[in-house]
Amino acid sequence: MTAPAHARTSADLIRAEEPVLAHNYHPLPVVVARAEGAWVEDVEGRRYLDMLAGYSALNFGHRHPALIQAAHDQLDRLTLTSRAFHNDRLAEFAERLAALTGLDMVLPMNTGAEAVESGIKVARKWAYDVKGVPDGQATIVVAADNFHGRTTTIVSFSTDESARAGFGPFTPGFKIVPYNDLAALEEAVDETTAAVLIEPIQGEAGVIIPDAGYLTGVRELTRRKGCLFIADEIQSGLGRTGRTLAVEHESVVPDVLLLGKALGGGIVPVSAVVARREVMGVLGPGEHGSTFGGNPLAAAVGTAVVELLETGEFQRRADELGLVLREGLEALRGHGVTGFRARGLWAGVDVDPALGTGREISERLMREGILVKDTHGSTIRLAPPLTVTADELRSALGTLEKVLGQAG
Repeated sequence: MTAPAHARTSADLIRAEEPVLAHNYHPLPVVVARAEGAWVEDVEGRRYLDMLAGYSALNFGHRHPALIQAAHDQLDRLTLTSRAFHNDRLAEFAERLAALTGLDMVLPMNTGAEAVESGIKVARKWAYDVKGVPDGQATIVVAADNFHGRTTTIVSFSTDESARAGFGPFTPGFKIVPYNDLAALEEAVDETTAAVLIEPIQGEAGVIIPDAGYLTGVRELTRRKGCLFIADEIQSGLGRTGRTLAVEHESVVPDVLLLGKALGGGIVPVSAVVARREVMGVLGPGEHGSTFGGNPLAAAVGTAVVELLETGEFQRRADELGLVLREGLEALRGHGVTGFRARGLWAGVDVDPALGTGREISERLMREGILVKDTHGSTIRLAPPLTVTADELRSALGTLEKVLGQAG
C-alpha cells in the first residue's frame, strides 16, 4: 500500500510517477505542493521564486485573489452546460475580450493548441468562402523555429525534429519560411495563401524578437496580397511584454488573434480565437465546437483576467520591471552570459556553453531557490509573474550571477 500523498517526500513522488505517467516531459526535480504570488513551496516546505510562471500561464501570479474569488463564486453556481445551451457568463467574457483586443468576435476554446487548430480552420474556411481559393488548395505560411503546439497538424509545420520524429504522416498545406525575413515571406505568399501565421516573439525558440518593422511589414504584405495575418500571442500576450499584446509594440492589429495560457489565470485552461467579424463569420453551426469551450467557469475566470488587464496595471509593471530585468542581464554580459533578448518581463538568456547546458544551469538555480527552464542548448528562459517585485527580480539575478560564477 502506498503512503498518502501528504506523507510522501519529493523523491518518493518523483519515483512514483515513473511507471505510471507518460514520459512526454522532463521536469526539474522539484515537487510543488503550495504556491502564492511569485513563490512556490515543495512538499518539504522549501520555497522557490517562480521565474517561469507556467510559460506565461501564470502572468498574474499563483492564486491571484481576484481570480480565485471569481472561480469560487462560479463554482457555487454553475460550471458546465456545454454549448448545447447558453450560459449567463459567456456574453460578457466575449464582449470584454473583443473590446480589449480591438477585434470583433470570439471563438472560446480550452488549450493553446486548440486555439491554433481553430485558427487554422477559420483561415482555410475564409480562403474558400471569401477569397475563392479552390477547394483543398489553401496554404498557410509559417516561420521556421515556430512553436504553436504539439498536435499532429501543428507538428506538421514544426522545424523541431523532437516534436516531429515518429508522428507522421504530416498534414499538408503549410509553407515554412525563415522568421524575421520579409523577402522570403513575400516570395512564399501566393494566390493559394489563406494566412500568414507567426508568433510576434518566438518563445520556445529562446524569446526571439524580430527586427523593428517586421510585424508592420507582415501586416502590410498580408493586406496587399489578400490573405490573413494570424498572430499567435498565446505566450507573448496579455501583459507579458509590457503591452496587452506584443503586436502593439508596432501598433499592428492582426486579422486573427490566438490567445491562451494567461487567459485562464493559472486556474482553468482557457483559450480563444479573436477575429474580425468578416473572418470569424464564415463559421456556421456544427462546423466547429468544443464541449468545454466557453464553459461558465472558464468564462468567469477569463472575464476576471480581462478585468485585471483593463486597468493597465500589469502592462505597466511588465514594462517598468522589464528595465530592471534588462539592466541585471546586461551586467552579466561577459560574466557567464554571452547574450540575451528581452521584452517586458520575458527574456531568453544565452549562457556560455563552457559553464553548462541550459538544463544544468536550471538545476543549479533550482538548488538555490530559483525556478527557470531551459529551451535549447545553453539558453534559459526568464518569465516571472507580473506580480514579482523589483527586489525579487534583483535577488533572482544575483542568484544567477552566483551560479554562473560557481560554474566558472
